[in-house]
Amino acid sequence: MFVLRGYLAALIDPIYRTNALKVAAIVGSILFAINHGTALTQNKMTRTRWISAMLTYCVPYMVSVHGQYVSRSQQR
Repeated sequence: MFVLRGYLAALIDPIYRTNALKVAAIVGSILFAINHGTALTQNKMTRTRWISAMLTYCVPYMVSVHGQYVSRSQQR
């Protein structure tokens, strides 16, 4: 439980945030283009697709923070 609490706190920690936002912007944009690019260009984005598109950016952010958090935890 302690590890999960630490990870959740790391999600908003400025130490991890800057790098994670960069990763989320790059990886999320690539994934967005792959998964939703056609729907966007054809003007077929539904509410469900927009929710999915937001998650497309959240997942790389969370994975990046997790990697940084684990790496820093192992260095201690």
